[in-house]
Amino acid sequence: MSHVTYKIVEHDGGWAYTANGVFSEPYPTHAAALAAARRAANEQRVPGRTEVIEYETADGKWQTETAAGNDRPETDVEDTA
Repeated sequence: MSHVTYKIVEHDGGWAYTANGVFSEPYPTHAAALAAARRAANEQRVPGRTEVIEYETADGKWQTETAAGNDRPETDVEDTA
């Protein structure tokens, strides 16, 4: 099972959370960013439907896969501020 950690950081004149190197939108306060990170972490764990997905790879080839709706990562929020 995969694991995603959401980290609260200062960003773009405010606060944001980051996961796997990607930043959220900025929030005006640390508390707002923390609340948003907790919501995102909770939503990430919710199972969904199993569906067929298509995507283009970096070399321009199209792939088709089945994404299992119950294959959800473990998540946590790290407050480093």
